[in-house]
Amino acid sequence: MSRNRSPRGGSHTSSRHARREQGPTQRQLRVGEMLRHALAQILARSDIRDPDLDGVSVTITQVKPSPDMRYATVYCVPLGGGDIAPIIAALNRHKGFMRGEMGHMISTKFTPDLRFVEDESFAEAEKIETILKSPLVQRDLTASDPDAESEETDE
Repeated sequence: MSRNRSPRGGSHTSSRHARREQGPTQRQLRVGEMLRHALAQILARSDIRDPDLDGVSVTITQVKPSPDMRYATVYCVPLGGGDIAPIIAALNRHKGFMRGEMGHMISTKFTPDLRFVEDESFAEAEKIETILKSPLVQRDLTASDPDAESEETDE
């Protein structure tokens, strides 16, 4: 039997490596959604006293837990836009408090350590939409195909 073949006859591939390429597990998705709801409740109660968060509504768009559930990346944006850098910094300053509050709200073996980052997907979508609406792109989209015109006139 060759070294790189499994006893069942297939190629030997680490299940951990294969899982990483497939994306998050169902458990990660479920825990991420549970964490997102808990964080939204904590932020809605306004228990955090910070001048950078006063009067700011923060939307938690997604929470991605690590495979071992010890860490979680929290993607967020301020509702209505605005400068997000001080908001992210404030959320990261208070992540210990939020982690403690989440520990009372969720039932997992560990409450993950949080890392707040900006969700750039909305800005990226807006950038693509702006490009698609630009006059140059519109001109190209409405222009006739020259090959189609020549075929019609040949007939």
